[in-house]
Amino acid sequence: MTDARTITNPPGLHDPTPFGYAHAVEAPGQLVFIGGQYASDESGRPVPGDFAAQVTLAFDRLVTALEGVGLALEDVVRLGTFIVDHDMAKLEILGKELSARFGDRLPAQSLVGVAALALPGMLFEVEAVAARTTVR
Repeated sequence: MTDARTITNPPGLHDPTPFGYAHAVEAPGQLVFIGGQYASDESGRPVPGDFAAQVTLAFDRLVTALEGVGLALEDVVRLGTFIVDHDMAKLEILGKELSARFGDRLPAQSLVGVAALALPGMLFEVEAVAARTTVR
């Protein structure tokens, strides 16, 4: 049995394999799944910063992962977002970032408030599903 998936770990993002995941996995057909992106340095360590700064950098990393498979934010059809110690102030920050990034073409989204994420210092994480309009 051959594996029809295409796994991509784009340059400009840390090597995620020691952490047990891939940045992007393209399924046969048109869907591309982007693993959780967060405010990370080149080695995958969380970058210190306040919540707003981490949200912005996580979305920058998401853009890099999408570009690595020839896609962009406008191809995203679903987001999953995870917020440590979620509250309304953080929801407002996320909403502003989403509006700035997606305008009025917002994808479907689920937001999960969590006690902690994978690594100490992570305050926010975003994953995505994108749809390729043309099959490679």
